[in-house]
Amino acid sequence: MNALDKACSLGFDVYGTLVDPLALAEPLRALVGEQAVPFAALWRTKQLEYSFRRGLMRHYVNFDVCTQQALQYTQKALKCELSPSDQARLIDAYLHLPLFPEVIDALAALKAQGHRLVAFSNGVEGSIRALLANVGVLSRLEDVVSVDDLRTFKPDPEVYAYLARRAGRSSAETWLVSSNAWDVIGAKTAGLRAVWVKRQADSLFDPWGFEPDLVVQGLDELPAWFARRSKI
Repeated sequence: MNALDKACSLGFDVYGTLVDPLALAEPLRALVGEQAVPFAALWRTKQLEYSFRRGLMRHYVNFDVCTQQALQYTQKALKCELSPSDQARLIDAYLHLPLFPEVIDALAALKAQGHRLVAFSNGVEGSIRALLANVGVLSRLEDVVSVDDLRTFKPDPEVYAYLARRAGRSSAETWLVSSNAWDVIGAKTAGLRAVWVKRQADSLFDPWGFEPDLVVQGLDELPAWFARRSKI
């Protein structure tokens, strides 16, 4: 069996895996000063919380709406009321989040190995395509798979099955690559393989009895690992 026979479909989470949502602290600094870092962190936390709650309640709104509502909450919680124009600029900044530095080279190497690479996100497809195009990585991916098609959110098992169908492989041949432990656990419970990108040394993996198939500090570790796997 040659290397191409062992090629997989790799679904890359976007926020926190390909791009850094906490980089919003930089544009926030001019607006809220020393509150910038906690503002960015709380905004991200509430954005995810709102998607989880919406999914459980089966009261869907898309991720763009969750992001806007989380921004409104964060302003009130930190008593940092922003003008409508400043809010609009921050929402637009979500379409220009920076890539983590190793992403482009890692994707190029994985693509050269024959793997099928797709983005897989809670985000609305149009927004994700715009974001990935803005940072120059959209052309390196074969598809953008959005949970918006199903009107629910990760970690609903249905969305991981949808990723495998869209990627054209069985669940066992489909890998999720994510920096979010809850996302990795969601993929594992749905029968996919999963890589946890542990970007922070002090990050903890939830003790739920599920483990990632691979733990890396950055995407640059993946090509060598998959190359070794193809020789087994």
